[in-house]
Amino acid sequence: MTLLAHDRYCDEIELQVQQLRAVVTSGADLAATVPTCPEWSLEDLVRHMGGALRWVDTLVRARAQEDIPLERVPYGAGPEERGDAAALDKWLAETGELTVAALREAGPGTAVWTWAGDLHCGFWARRMAHEITVHRADAALAAGLPYDVAPDIAADALDEWLQLVEWAQRNAADPAAAELRGPGRSIHLHATDAEPALNAEWIVELGEEGFGWRRGHEKATVALRGPLTSVLLAFYRRLPLDAPGLEVLGEREVLEFWLERTNFG
Repeated sequence: MTLLAHDRYCDEIELQVQQLRAVVTSGADLAATVPTCPEWSLEDLVRHMGGALRWVDTLVRARAQEDIPLERVPYGAGPEERGDAAALDKWLAETGELTVAALREAGPGTAVWTWAGDLHCGFWARRMAHEITVHRADAALAAGLPYDVAPDIAADALDEWLQLVEWAQRNAADPAAAELRGPGRSIHLHATDAEPALNAEWIVELGEEGFGWRRGHEKATVALRGPLTSVLLAFYRRLPLDAPGLEVLGEREVLEFWLERTNFG
């Protein structure tokens, strides 16, 4: 598996911040509940995402070798007054500029603390690109706005999510991930609208020792087929499996078993 270039991730963070700002300034109700994250309002979601970016900016600028608590992140909670779309938009714009500049200046190989074993700035560029890609989908759903994402980012987001679930299982970081095992069961993800060169198909195999995955086209216990963006959002539990354009073939309960145990992201 080949990662995207560091600058590609930085470019995507920049773009996704702009698109999230467009949701904030669209006239959407900031107090509206986010359907895919019902514990949050739209404003809560935006503050969470902006706070995560500010945290990463702080880690990278400090070349931190251990975690920095969120309460020590400058302006990490966002504007004091709630419900002010203009202030929220300004904060988010400044946040994106700071974080992207810090990531670009550091470069992918700079040592910095992370929570997943890859102790380099490149981890954060990739992680934040995909974190905001998925949370912008949450925001778009809450605001009733359309959503799309570049194919290379969507495919890499699926790769990264599988790697993170694999890390969580291997390191006992989440009890549910430890249950993703069992003989002779497999999942095939198939993006039906992607260019062949992207190889946007995945095989996930559950075994007694855990699970493994790879890109490829093979028969599996269950297959999830549909447009790449929809497959990504369904695998992240942002779309139901019965959403328009998606098709589940085979033993649906195997896919549901997986989704029930990957709800920690």
